[in-house]
Amino acid sequence: MKTAARSWLPGIAVALALTLSACTGSTTENTEPAPVEAGPPVVILKTSAGVIELELFEDKAPESVKNFLQYVDDGFYDGTMFHRVIPDFMVQGGGYTSDRTRKETRPPIKNEADNGLKNENGTIAMARTSAPDSATAQFFINVKNNTFLDHTAPTREGYGYAVFGKVIAGMDVVESIENTPTKNGGGAFANLPESEVLIESAKRK
Repeated sequence: MKTAARSWLPGIAVALALTLSACTGSTTENTEPAPVEAGPPVVILKTSAGVIELELFEDKAPESVKNFLQYVDDGFYDGTMFHRVIPDFMVQGGGYTSDRTRKETRPPIKNEADNGLKNENGTIAMARTSAPDSATAQFFINVKNNTFLDHTAPTREGYGYAVFGKVIAGMDVVESIENTPTKNGGGAFANLPESEVLIESAKRK
């Protein structure tokens, strides 16, 4: 019995050595760096007043971000203007060319104002008519905390305006646009800058 035990133990030792060797080899092979996750989309608005950099909240407002990026990629915003500027409120653009022609858009999207994001100073949100699900291409940048624009109820009056991003650079440019003298051009141009403020280009970073 003792002899059998002695001949069996070396076999176990060899098996253990092979197992440990295999494990060590496996660890050595898996040294590739983990893939780096992509950050949130960023869009650069080059305007006649300066450059504005926007970070988009794709996780909170996926439909609004997808819609905005499609217009960006299509070059839709290039040559449009900020046509509605109200100090201590917001600056709005993305719908009209410098000759006041309204651009043709894709169908409106679902209002995502119930996403928990607030219309705080420096955020960008979708402009719309009084109908909650009527936003297309136009957007506005808040220049103060506009809490009355936030979602409060799933009703026509309480649905609010969908925030989908924020200014991460160039807020001074936004403020310079805000402080541009305006004139009443009638209709959609009741708060039209006297000196035209154009979006020269809108591109992904």
